[in-house]
Amino acid sequence: MKTVLRELAEALAGKGWKLATAESCTGGLIGGALTSLPGSSAWYLGGVVAYANEVKTALLGVPEEVLARHGAVSPQTARAMAQGVLERTGADVAVAVTGIAGPGGGTARKPVGLVYIGVARRGRRAVARKFLSAEGTRKGVREETVREAVRAVLEAVR
Repeated sequence: MKTVLRELAEALAGKGWKLATAESCTGGLIGGALTSLPGSSAWYLGGVVAYANEVKTALLGVPEEVLARHGAVSPQTARAMAQGVLERTGADVAVAVTGIAGPGGGTARKPVGLVYIGVARRGRRAVARKFLSAEGTRKGVREETVREAVRAVLEAVR
C-alpha cells in the first residue's frame, strides 16, 4: 500500500495537482492513509466523511433525487460525491467511495462488499467504477476499498 501511496504522491506533486476525498463506507480511512505520508499537505487538501445521506446532500451537493432514485450505494452517487468535493475544495482531482461494508445491510442486488468508487478531474466528467470486495469482514472491506480508491485516483492522475 505504501508503494502505491508514494506513487500517487509523486504523480500529484509532479503535476502540481491537489487531491480531495469524499468518503462514506470508509469513514475517513482514505484521508488517514493519504496523510500517513510525510509532506502530504503539499498535495492533499482534505476530505468529507459523508456517512449519512443528509451530509451527502448538504456538504457535497448530491441531489436528493439521485439518492431517492438510485440509492446511496450507486455509481450515480459516487460520481456526484466526487464532483461535489472537487468543486467545493477547488481540487484538481477527487475520489469518492460509497458502499456496503457489512456485516449487515446487504441485499441480493447490493451485497455486502459492493462499493462504487467515483473519480472527478477538473474539466472532465466524473466517472465511477463498481468494485466488489473479496474480503469477508467489515474491516477487510474497508481496507480493500482504501487500496482500490488510491489505485483509481492514481490512474486518473497518470
